Amino acid sequence: MASSVIVVGSANQDYVMSIDALPAPGETRLAESFQKFPGGKGANQAVACARLGVPVSLVGAVGDDADGALIIRDLRSEGIDTSEIEITTSERTGMAIVSVLPGGENTVTVVPGANFTLAPARITRAVQRLAADESIVVVQAEIPVECIEATVLAASAVGARPVLNLAPFVELDAETIGRADPLVVNEVEAAFLTGYVIDGPALAQRAAEDIARRARSAVITLGAAGASWASAEASGVVPALPVANVVDTTGAGDAFIGAVAAMFTEGSSLENAVRVGVEVGALAVTRVGAQASYPLREEVRQLAATTPRASAG
Repeated sequence: MASSVIVVGSANQDYVMSIDALPAPGETRLAESFQKFPGGKGANQAVACARLGVPVSLVGAVGDDADGALIIRDLRSEGIDTSEIEITTSERTGMAIVSVLPGGENTVTVVPGANFTLAPARITRAVQRLAADESIVVVQAEIPVECIEATVLAASAVGARPVLNLAPFVELDAETIGRADPLVVNEVEAAFLTGYVIDGPALAQRAAEDIARRARSAVITLGAAGASWASAEASGVVPALPVANVVDTTGAGDAFIGAVAAMFTEGSSLENAVRVGVEVGALAVTRVGAQASYPLREEVRQLAATTPRASAG
C-alpha cells in the first residue's frame, strides 16, 4: 500500500546540553542542563509531517540497542510506519551531541552509526514498495551519498515527487540535483551550490533562482529571516513570523521540511508550502528539543488565523 510521504533518512538519539558558551580548545565548561531526545533529520522530518495528519513511512536503520528500541517506539507512537527501519547488530544507533547556547542557537555533532549501514538496493526496494505517483519522497544527507542518489532515482522512477534536503552539504551528481523538487538548503549549504555568500532576502531570492536552474525547484531556509523559494515560473521570499521567546532552534529546519512535504500531499503550491513551513518552524523554536517541539495541525491553524500574511520579493 502506498504511503503519502516516505522519508528516507537518519534516526538518532539526541544528547542535548544547555551551555552558556562553547569551550575553547583545551577548556572545560560545565553545562547548565542535559536531556535526551529522539532525533535525526529523517526521523525529525517524519514526525513533523505526521503531526500535521499525513500518513508517513520512515526508511532507515538503528542499532540493536536501547536507543534504537526507544526511537522505534517513539516513532510508532506518532503513527509512523516503521516496517522499513532495519535493526542492525553491526553498528550502534546514531547519535547527535547538541549544545544549545543562550538565545536558542545550537551546534550539532553527529555520529552516524547505524545510519551508514543503509544500502542503495534496500532503499530502492523500499521506495518501490511504499511509493506511488501521488507520493512525496523526502531524503536528507545524513546517510551515504549513494543512498541519497538511489532514493531520488527510485522516487522518480515510480512518479513520486523527490524532496531533497542537502543537509549537511555533500557533492551529488547533476542528475540527482536535477530531479529534486524542491532542493532544500540553508544559507551555508546554498553558498556551496552558488559560490557566493547569502546576505539578505534579495540575495537569498537570487540564490534560490540560481539553484532552481539546476533543480526543478529550490528553497533556502533563512532562520529568523524566513525562507526564499524559486521554481521555473516564479520566486519569492516568505518572511519569518515574529517569535517573542526563542528557546531552542534544534530541528527547526526539519520541522519546516516536514510541513512542506505535508502540504505537497494536499496539492499546495511551492509558495504556500513554504509559508506553512515557516509557520511550523516558528512554533518549533519556542520549545525545547527537536521532535518534542513540533506542533499539531490545529496549532498551525490557530497561528495562521492570528498572523497577517505578507510576502517579500
